[in-house]
Amino acid sequence: MNGIVKENPIFVLLLGMCPTLGTTSSALNGMGMGLATMFVLICSNVVISLVKNLIPDMVRIPSFIVIIASFVTLLQMVMQAYVPELYATLGLFIPLIVVNCIVLGRAEAFAAKNNALASMFDGLGMGLGFTIALTLLGAVREFLGTGRIFDYTILPEEYGMLIFVLAPGAFIALGYLIALINSLKKAE
Repeated sequence: MNGIVKENPIFVLLLGMCPTLGTTSSALNGMGMGLATMFVLICSNVVISLVKNLIPDMVRIPSFIVIIASFVTLLQMVMQAYVPELYATLGLFIPLIVVNCIVLGRAEAFAAKNNALASMFDGLGMGLGFTIALTLLGAVREFLGTGRIFDYTILPEEYGMLIFVLAPGAFIALGYLIALINSLKKAE
């Protein structure tokens, strides 16, 4: 549960900023990237926790990267086959999951030291936190930029501000969301 609020990878730990800023131009894109990363987190955490004792220390990190890359490749092929529009939109960011510091960090910090079940739940919690953060940021950017959320029109498009659909809007929206979350934490 820590990955969802207390140790949220985006809003608290500030990890994985490249896909966060690059893929969240809409709520659907944010959710797609979050779910893709969650899949890789869960699967790689489980496998790493199962093979951790078989891997020598001097090749531990490269071995983790190979395991993570295998799941990313599998994910990439499945997305290309079944959700080609989302795959085309997320593009380069899917292969970058391999070097995402959230995935590798959880492999090193948690999966390499715990059993498969605990590692699975750690991947699920961190993945859910990542997915929620990306979806929220995408929804905010999509609403402010186009007046829609998940392609449902809420306000006429002329009320939208183009900057929020573009890269600078990601920084602005993320900054305000982090400030909001920090102020909510202080109020507790």
